[in-house]
Amino acid sequence: MIGFMFGPLLAGMLASGEPTGFAHWTAASLQGYQEKLAANLDPKSKSGSERLGRFGNHLFMLGYREGDGGAELHEGQVDIFVVENGAATLIVGGDMVDAKTTSPGEIRGTSINGGERVKLGAGDVIHIPANTPHQLLIEAGGKFTYFVIKVDVK
Repeated sequence: MIGFMFGPLLAGMLASGEPTGFAHWTAASLQGYQEKLAANLDPKSKSGSERLGRFGNHLFMLGYREGDGGAELHEGQVDIFVVENGAATLIVGGDMVDAKTTSPGEIRGTSINGGERVKLGAGDVIHIPANTPHQLLIEAGGKFTYFVIKVDVK
C-alpha cells in the first residue's frame, strides 16, 4: 500500500532529479553574487542585495554593504542574518527617527535612538523578530556580506 501511495511521488522526484522547491547555493556561488553586488553598488546607500529565491512563506537573499544602512522595521517578517564576511554593528530595538511607511508593512527611518548595539562578524547568526527596529552600521572602509532569510509571519 505504501508503495502504491508514494510510488508516483518518488518516481517524479527521481525523474526530475531534485525535489520541487530544493535550492543549493555553494560558497563559490555566494562569492560570485558578492562580487557582482560589490561591482554594482547603489552609489547613495553603498549597498546592494539580490533575491536568491522565494519559497512559500520565506525568501533568501544576499546583502552586501560598504556603508551604513537606514533604520528599518518589517511588520510581517522576521529577519535572519547569517554573516558571510566582514564586520558591522547592528542596532536592534529602540525608536526609529523620521519613520515613514515605504510600502505595505515596511517602515524606514534615518536612524535609531536607543536600542542595543551588537558587534557582528563572520559566522554570526542573528534573529530579528517582526516589528523590531534594526539598522546596520559599517566602519569606514569596511565591507559586509550577509545571507538573509525573511520569514513571513502574517
